[in-house]
Order: sequence, then C-alpha cells, then structure tokens
Amino acid sequence: MATNDVPDIVIGRLPIYLRALTLLQEAGQEITSSHELGDRLGIGSAQIRKDLSHFGEFGKQGTGYEISYLREQIAKILHVDRDWTVALVGFGDLGQAILHYGGFHRQGFHIEAIFDNDPEKIGQQIEGKTVRSLDNLAKVISAQNIRIAILAVPAGAAQEVANTLIEMGIKAILNYAPITLSVPGNIQVQYVDPVMHLQRMAYYLE
Repeated sequence: MATNDVPDIVIGRLPIYLRALTLLQEAGQEITSSHELGDRLGIGSAQIRKDLSHFGEFGKQGTGYEISYLREQIAKILHVDRDWTVALVGFGDLGQAILHYGGFHRQGFHIEAIFDNDPEKIGQQIEGKTVRSLDNLAKVISAQNIRIAILAVPAGAAQEVANTLIEMGIKAILNYAPITLSVPGNIQVQYVDPVMHLQRMAYYLE
C-alpha cells in the first residue's frame, strides 16, 4: 500500500506498538495478541488489527503475533531499521539537554551536526562534535546527507531557520520552538511543547 493511502493517525500509533513490542521482547516474551497489546496500551484490539492490516498480515488466527517478527516489520515500515544522521539547530540550555539525552542515539537517531549563532558557542567541542555557525548549514547538511533536523531555537527565529533547513534539503523537523511552522506539504514536522500538554491537562483539574 502506498504511504499516502495510510491515515497519518495510524502511522502515529505504530511507534506506540513498536515500543510495547520492544518491552515485551526485552522481558523474554515471544508471542502476543492484539488483546494483550490493547490492554497494555488502552487501544481496542480491533483497532490494532485494523491498523496493522494496512501493511499486511502479521499474525495467525488463534495464535497471535510473533513479537520479534512483528517488531521487525513495524521497524521496517517506519524506516527505523536503519540509523539516521540528525542535525541539531540551537545549542542553548534546551539544545544541550537534547544532545545529552540518550534516547535518540539508542533508537538510531544520531546527532552528528550542531549549529548555533552565538559566537561564544561556535567552535565548542561537545562529545567529539564541533558547534558550527548557521552559515555552515548548507555545506554540512549536503556533505552528511542529513534529512532530519531538531529545532531548538527561540520562537522568533524558528520559522526563518526552518525555511533555511528546508532549502538545504531537510525533509523532517522535530520542532521544540513554541510556534507552529509554515512548511510545504512534503515536509514532515512534529512538535514538542510541554507547556501545551500542561495546559491541556489543567483543563481537567478542579
């Protein structure tokens, strides 16, 4: 099935399934079912089966899913069965915390290029990597064939930086800046804004 035929909400649930399968595999379990996954994730078993059916048949009636096989197939579907080189733009407190967070590296996303416009940061050596000037974006992104960027700049600068990244060939942006970016339809953007999540939860509090 063509990628565009799969609803984005389904794609959004695949990493959730992948994480659950990884935990089950690490616990030594070999077989699971849509009912077990549903109970763990709070998602209906029928929904899980429907989501997976977009990509093929992965289980057997009355037997369930082989965890290692299903995990491998979902990783292939998400294109995370390989390593990705990532650019980090913005090396303030947030950018430094992102670099030191080990979760990206463990999941195959390797921050290999760091950029900032602060003269005091440019040239710093961090974990074997050099903080570069934004003027070097085009050269480094092209040389390392980078397609994913993490944006950790102030809101006022985010759109301009995003425009530059896209011009340089970046196809996917993980945006930590508290602003909604305007990008072409072929560019993938995901937002990380803890304040928005806090505001949403606050609605339910007395």
